[in-house]
Amino acid sequence: MPAQRSPNRRAVLGGIGAAALLARSSTAQGTWPDRTVRIIVPYPAGGSTDVLTRILAERLKDRLGQTWVIDNRPGAGGNVGIDAVAKSEPDGYTIGSATVGHFAINQYLYSRMSYEADRDLAPVSMTWELPNVAVVPRAQVPARTLAEFVAWAKARPDGIFYGSPGVGTTPHLSGALFCVRNGIRGTHVPFRGAAATIPAMLKGDVQLAIDNLASYTSLIEAGDMRALAVTSPERWPTLPDIPTMAEAGMPDFVVNSWAAFVVPKATPRPVVDRLAAALGEVSADPSIRSRFEKAGARSLASTPEAVAELGRTERPMWQEMVRVSGARLD
Repeated sequence: MPAQRSPNRRAVLGGIGAAALLARSSTAQGTWPDRTVRIIVPYPAGGSTDVLTRILAERLKDRLGQTWVIDNRPGAGGNVGIDAVAKSEPDGYTIGSATVGHFAINQYLYSRMSYEADRDLAPVSMTWELPNVAVVPRAQVPARTLAEFVAWAKARPDGIFYGSPGVGTTPHLSGALFCVRNGIRGTHVPFRGAAATIPAMLKGDVQLAIDNLASYTSLIEAGDMRALAVTSPERWPTLPDIPTMAEAGMPDFVVNSWAAFVVPKATPRPVVDRLAAALGEVSADPSIRSRFEKAGARSLASTPEAVAELGRTERPMWQEMVRVSGARLD
């Protein structure tokens, strides 16, 4: 099954720069925020969602004032943290840093969900998108190209182990699809975030990860990990020598992860609009764009409606990838 962006995704994101400006509202000039704002990150500290959210929180503090606190609440594929957002007071003082999993994947993994994205959450704005990158530990795996890795992995009697930050995450689904399509005997090893996956890879216990680029950029640059290909449609600007999956011999393997800020459903629209406008200003800042790019992500902003539409558009693709992987969490 091809892993590629939904045909409508480019159209949804195409107007994001201009759409962010529409989020400004003359009615959003009230007192919000007038006290500490909490951003719940539904993953462990040190991973890409945590790192990028902290960058945004710094700039939001500069633009909107007050103290912005990061609250890491990992668990259940990110459901624990986002459920806490859904059930918090809808006053603008609890924000969630949600990912594509919360909008388009988790409902296909869990037979029971404690929240429903469309019913319980109000999107604010896109925040970033990032590709996954196929990486191997340089000291443990001899392959220098994706084709060499496939040949090496298929020759191993017991196959390989591939890591991810959890069952049903985009790295898990990417790894499962990669192994199925290449006839590799691959065993999935879920960890509690990239910070736990990386030591296992460096020890040689895990031979592959197709994980968020933002979590591995520094290791690639340091030479500890070898990047074999990125899952974006084009080469990544700060890693121009790393081919795309298509260039490396795997067409129709475009898998981008993305994130957005969300608040409880009944949060007043003026508050949502003011936060979306601030995120639009932050996203447009060249220093933020450069900082995100170096970290392996692309900063984005949008209207709340664009977030909801993107989630609906991508659900069929992710549903099929969940089916192929056989993942299920009950």
